[in-house]
Amino acid sequence: MKLQAIRTWAVAPPDGIGGRFWLIVKITTDSKIEGIGECYGIPFSSDIACKMVEDTFARFVAGEDPHHIETLFRRVYSAGFTQRPDLTLMGVFSGIEIAIWDILGKMADAPVHRLLGGKFHERLRTYTYLYPENPGDLKAPDVYHDGDIAAERALHYLDLGFSAIKQDPAGPYGFQGGRELSRKELARSEYCMRRIREAVGDRADILFGTHGQMTTSSAIRLARRIEPYDPLWFEEPCPPDQMEAIGKVARSTSIPVATGERLTTRVEFHQALKAGVSILQPNVGRSGGIWETKKIAQMAELFNAQIAPHIYCGPIAHAAAAHLSFGCPNFLILETIQSPFHDAILKKRLRWEDGYMLAPEEPGLGIELDEEVALAHSAPAGSGLHLEMCQVPLPSDNEKTITEL
Repeated sequence: MKLQAIRTWAVAPPDGIGGRFWLIVKITTDSKIEGIGECYGIPFSSDIACKMVEDTFARFVAGEDPHHIETLFRRVYSAGFTQRPDLTLMGVFSGIEIAIWDILGKMADAPVHRLLGGKFHERLRTYTYLYPENPGDLKAPDVYHDGDIAAERALHYLDLGFSAIKQDPAGPYGFQGGRELSRKELARSEYCMRRIREAVGDRADILFGTHGQMTTSSAIRLARRIEPYDPLWFEEPCPPDQMEAIGKVARSTSIPVATGERLTTRVEFHQALKAGVSILQPNVGRSGGIWETKKIAQMAELFNAQIAPHIYCGPIAHAAAAHLSFGCPNFLILETIQSPFHDAILKKRLRWEDGYMLAPEEPGLGIELDEEVALAHSAPAGSGLHLEMCQVPLPSDNEKTITEL
């Protein structure tokens, strides 16, 4: 069997949940078996990102045996005389590689998790962000920065069965690198954490995200403020290119430090582990694909660290992360998104029940793309990027949220 052709879709979720666009791929073999995958976070407009995927497939993948995952990874990893971690190139390859695993599962008439060593967990604990009641409504209450509204939404998600919720109250997330948070931003973050903890008590874990915006000193100040509310983790406190700084934060707080959504391949995750990060958050659509991320998880075991895959994207990368997680002894928790469009774009979807993902037993990824829905929600050429950062330099006395900027 040979990998023969590829098709790409850049899909714009109408509610914006999961990013500006999802880059979905379908690979077809010469025996007509098809597999779907998803590339995460390629930092170019949707039409250019699609061409990158198609070009990489034509150069390194077309005509190859789908079993040769290791060879395909090394070819793309070294493409153009790179041979080093590259977020864009690995985002391109990861989506292709996920689709190949879908094909391999269908060939073997087995779910992907069975091909990765079997099912260690019967179900996967999941968490959700606190989303507004009406996503996309600019006049909706600010669930991201208003601690009282955040507490109300936290109770809503507990009613849905979740036992872990996530909040990012410290923003805006600027392009300038690490910055010192203002006293107002620190106080707002502490208030949000306090109100959520008061609402949920011991019924749920709270995950505190920051998206790499702080200096080391500012991150330590914030960690001390939120420590009394016992968050499950303190996520990416410093910019992802400042791993030594992230490690210093980890050594200064009792809160476990997590990072990984903006890292790729074993090389960068090894640096995170050596720095002292105890929870890795690879996105399988960017970290090198399922096989490379399996290696990352195994490496983490040697550091007594856990994995909590990141999936702020579409449902295909979510499915790939789930299959990987079912076989990882050091799995902690899986991010999940339950939105109407995440459901609508799939004819067949993974099963989720009371805050847990159930193991798929269908061949491959166990999901089926609705191509008509994908085509009907195409992202326009020249679209904005998957995620954007605030382009305004922020002073150390900033009081504005991103919507105010």
